[in-house]
Amino acid sequence: MNHLSKVLIALFCLVTFNLHAERLVLVSASYGKNIVAICDKDGKAIWQYKTKGQKAGHDGHHDVQMLANGNILFHDSWTHILEVTLDNKIVWEYDSSKQNNKGHVQVHAFSRLANGNTMIVESGIGRIIHVDKEGKLLKEFPLKRGAHNTRWARMTKTGGYVVASEDFGVVEYDAEGKILWEYAIKGRVYGARKLKNGNTFICAGGANRILEVSAAKEVIWEINKKVPNSNIELGWMTCIQESEAGNYIVGNCHAGPNNPQIFEVDKNKKVIWEFNNFDLVGNGLACWEVLEGKKATQVRKQLEALKK
Repeated sequence: MNHLSKVLIALFCLVTFNLHAERLVLVSASYGKNIVAICDKDGKAIWQYKTKGQKAGHDGHHDVQMLANGNILFHDSWTHILEVTLDNKIVWEYDSSKQNNKGHVQVHAFSRLANGNTMIVESGIGRIIHVDKEGKLLKEFPLKRGAHNTRWARMTKTGGYVVASEDFGVVEYDAEGKILWEYAIKGRVYGARKLKNGNTFICAGGANRILEVSAAKEVIWEINKKVPNSNIELGWMTCIQESEAGNYIVGNCHAGPNNPQIFEVDKNKKVIWEFNNFDLVGNGLACWEVLEGKKATQVRKQLEALKK
């Protein structure tokens, strides 16, 4: 078998895998919908959990995470984070207004770390903290840009943090809170993430814009207002996830019923996939997570086991 034949077979296998790989979508929406749900790739809900919504003074869900054990981490007020199992049991809670509190606070970003601790970005107070399972404060440092109106944040592979702020733009910190990189941008930016290639992808909130920025702060890829050669109009751009295939999956919040709430585009700006269930999530789906491959298969099996 010659080299070309091997390459073609490898490409065929890769395409076949991507076509048949499991994909689920974890969504968390308030603004009257008050729902956390797991959907299939076509948008059909296969698991749901009702949240308190405005009864708890909570107008918008701003972060959600599927944990390695199949539990879900989300918030049902601007300060209360909880972990729920797929059989709807609350197994962990933390409230930033009551625990380790230093003043007025809102929480818009959090994530469970590999060591079992939880990272929380506290807006208003303007700090990042780590707490353990008992809620003990293990680490904290002050935010130096846009501290009073933060939005989404994620840790980097090197132990640092990429934090988005509506007041400033995007700031990357090292593990100790030193600024490594920053990018000021208008539009009340919502989300940003480091890509595999080292660049930073930014969802620029109300600017109706998504862009990839290099370490030298050059915009090397972007879409404004509308996806080329499609009918998709950009609303309030929120979260970003890099797919296993290297495409960009982005949140398209407040875009109305005629646009998908999440969509995937490749580097040529071709639309690969759309998530659209306006009846379920309405016009306020800010946060979500796409589960692919083994992770999706694991969750699917856990849900099937609960039916037995």
